[in-house]
Amino acid sequence: MSLMSQPPAVPADSAFRAALDLRAVTSRLRRRIMAITDTDELTPGQASVLMRIARGEAMTASALARAERVTPQSMTVTVAALQRAGYVTRTADPGDGRRQLLEATEAGRARVDGALDAGRAWLETALAEQYSEDERQTIIAAMTLVERILG
Repeated sequence: MSLMSQPPAVPADSAFRAALDLRAVTSRLRRRIMAITDTDELTPGQASVLMRIARGEAMTASALARAERVTPQSMTVTVAALQRAGYVTRTADPGDGRRQLLEATEAGRARVDGALDAGRAWLETALAEQYSEDERQTIIAAMTLVERILG
């Protein structure tokens, strides 16, 4: 049998199990961190959008809608709520007057920074209290392996 006619490789059962477990654990970890860091009026969606704006990942509502995989109309509502809360400002794009550029206000950046610090502090404390040094080193090694998926 030539290489060209071989059937595609079937993933090992361990790949299936690892994929399920990794997705479940990362989803639960993300929800836990969001619950700890979102102590005010923001929904998880609003917090995610504010984080993207503060990081400069998306400067327009349409780019945010694509990044968050929601409709432009839904993103308009989310951005309006963030603007009312004083976390985001809109300005006309100097290169295209039809577009509005979004930027985090000082309050918005402070909120994102505070949430990131709170999430990191909680996770650091949990790792220190619940795992031995050897277990933490194993987690570090595992994260290096997981990082390979991201290229």
